[in-house]
Amino acid sequence: MIIFDLSCSDDHRFEGWFRSADDFSDQQARGLISCPHCNSVSIRRLPSVLHVGSASTNASATPREHSPNAQAPAASQLSALRTVVEAIISSTEDVGSEFADEARKIHYHEVPARPIRGVASEDDCSALADEGIDILRLPVVKLEDMN
Repeated sequence: MIIFDLSCSDDHRFEGWFRSADDFSDQQARGLISCPHCNSVSIRRLPSVLHVGSASTNASATPREHSPNAQAPAASQLSALRTVVEAIISSTEDVGSEFADEARKIHYHEVPARPIRGVASEDDCSALADEGIDILRLPVVKLEDMN
């Protein structure tokens, strides 16, 4: 499955899951994709923020338990996680505990749209979801805590 970031003509953002890029194109051409917020069928793909993939695509690679260096996959995963965390930090503004308020201001076009990060309570996250404001919840990971 491929996950695409999508947007309608009213700039409502959402994601869609497809078997392939051709499957997305086919469904889009037939008007089968609609915005979950406003039902518009005028949909476009947005650039993906980040893709982290495996360095090896060889199906006959040595299984982990037989690998001479069993720590390599863990080190590779940690490196990938570090890359993701660095990308999020470098491409977003930290609004701290004002996250919910700032997300609302962006959603309701009270301030210019920009990528933000911060902290929010469970109640704040639920309220944002109830208002149709999509957020991505991630665990707090500090680069200095990654070995």
